[in-house]
Amino acid sequence: MNKIEIEKARICQISSILYSASQPIRILSHLEWSSDVKRQFFANKAKELPAINYPVFDPNKTLALLAEARALMGNSDIDNWLARIANKLENAAFMMAFVGTKKFYEFSVTLYGKPTNHFVDGKSTPLELANIFDKKISSYAGYDFGAPPPMCYLASGIAEQMEVAVKEMFGNDAPKVQVVDELSANALASPKLIRIRKTACFTDLDAQQLINHEAHIHVATSINGLNQQHLKILAAGHPGTTKTQEGLAVFSEYITNSIDLDRLRRLADRVIAIQMAIEGADFLDVYQYFLNRIGDESQAYENSRRVFRGGVLTGGAPFTKDGVYLEGLIRVHNFLKAAAVNGRADCLKLLFCGKLDIEDIPVLYKLEAMGLCQPAKYLPPWIKDARYLLAYLTCSEFLNKMDIDKIYQHYDELLHSIPKSSI
Repeated sequence: MNKIEIEKARICQISSILYSASQPIRILSHLEWSSDVKRQFFANKAKELPAINYPVFDPNKTLALLAEARALMGNSDIDNWLARIANKLENAAFMMAFVGTKKFYEFSVTLYGKPTNHFVDGKSTPLELANIFDKKISSYAGYDFGAPPPMCYLASGIAEQMEVAVKEMFGNDAPKVQVVDELSANALASPKLIRIRKTACFTDLDAQQLINHEAHIHVATSINGLNQQHLKILAAGHPGTTKTQEGLAVFSEYITNSIDLDRLRRLADRVIAIQMAIEGADFLDVYQYFLNRIGDESQAYENSRRVFRGGVLTGGAPFTKDGVYLEGLIRVHNFLKAAAVNGRADCLKLLFCGKLDIEDIPVLYKLEAMGLCQPAKYLPPWIKDARYLLAYLTCSEFLNKMDIDKIYQHYDELLHSIPKSSI
């Protein structure tokens, strides 16, 4: 075996060990609250903090495998990529081991960030974006969008639409779709199964949002990762990939016209609620915040649960994962714009070869050139036929160069001269 083949075998071995190290790390299932907790919360008239008991997590198996993987690592760009993954897995294992404590929150911040962290521009933050969305969406109150009145669609109906969509995209590889009684979110996807929570209330747009979010991104990248013969780690959905995964998933809703103001507000509310909890709001405070926003007791509970699962219910130490949806959307959007500006549309398909982070792209190109990273088998429709995406990004490039302050000043004067219509 020559030097190149030895090096390729070493990379594959480390990747395989890291994949094994990732397998015990099932964060969302570890943090799930049973339906009994919800029943008791409302039996107590929503006046007492929930009582949560989490299973004990032993990180030693993961830590031992990470030590084995690190012993094989060198100092190349590829090794640095593998080391970053190892660090994420280590922090995730410790986070799971410290559920219900402030240390859980500290590891959560290391893995997912917090609402006041800056974007790449060094100025803007997810919290600022969430507050802007909240203010803008509130200003549309009373406007007639011409849409049908809100309805609560049954999970069974959403599941039927999802089954048709996954069969069309994945054929024999299509995951099963199942309606379940308990789930940590409205829907969760894996390569073999998409679960939809029976008690969730869905709007007329939720089916398309879930298809574009769960099936076209999460399922597709999972299956593509499992198809990687040499880089098994690309099949692992660990916290190091979450921002890009969720960013792609929300962008998929956006670019397919599936997203709406209600969805944006939900994402913004999550960020605002996380910041409230960081600043000391307890579960009851956040529950009241959501109840005032949406007027639905059950959904207010579910939204609050997402913020506090694994954290400290008395405040100060929440689970910060839900802040990544807006942050990920901006990161993905900016990356795609940069790819278009630089004439690098060839980068688009590489984003879907498995579970990865945008920052991994340079290393994945090297691995592709070495024959270790395989092309994605399944691509979302807006990448498979990228004409609209590239047209949008091309226009966006020019618009971003314009002096937006002067443009707003011009149209502010115009709009202020027009009386509001009652139509």
